[in-house]
Amino acid sequence: MAAPALQAVLFDLDGTLVDSAPELGAAADKMRTDRGLSSLPLERYRPMAGAGARGMLGIAFDITPQSPDFPALREEFFVNYEARMLLNTHVFDGVSELIDALAQRGLAWGIVTNKSKRFTDPLTRSIPVFASAGAVVSGDTTPHAKPHPEPLFEAARRLGLDPTRCVYVGDDERDIVAGRAAGMRTVAATYGYMGAQADAALWNADGAIDSPMALLQWLNRA
Repeated sequence: MAAPALQAVLFDLDGTLVDSAPELGAAADKMRTDRGLSSLPLERYRPMAGAGARGMLGIAFDITPQSPDFPALREEFFVNYEARMLLNTHVFDGVSELIDALAQRGLAWGIVTNKSKRFTDPLTRSIPVFASAGAVVSGDTTPHAKPHPEPLFEAARRLGLDPTRCVYVGDDERDIVAGRAAGMRTVAATYGYMGAQADAALWNADGAIDSPMALLQWLNRA
């Protein structure tokens, strides 16, 4: 049987639509310099930016979420990030043109991120092109975050669509796992963060793109 016709594109946020690595890295690096430690270059932080606080604190302090100190450090990181998250975060080249092209094709679109609503809402409101999103689902919108499929189910409900009519685009293996579990087609954004050791070819996504606008060619084939 042929796959159902696609009616919507859902995107991860950090590393897929926006480059927030400079602000995420700076928030963690401030914690180092506040403690008299040397500053680390952005290139150290960037590959792990998609992992949020877990990734940034892992680079800054070689700490894991299992550490008893992690919750307090995470909240300090959140405060630092919240104070600066709108300074330099920007959409990747081609994102605005991609969103316009989706509208011209009559496709709905939305955002599904593990970022908490505390950060997602002000960030998306600050970027004009995101005003046309039909759904914005944060990591704490539902009881579960990705790789659980529930956030993607919630986005499909908000769009009024069956999940099989959606494709999910993300730069982390958790995105592909969540999309497949929701019954959506999936596309790996290889221009994003992905993680230092990631190999998108092993994720079993339905496709991969090396730039936002490359999604249009994938949609043509799909």
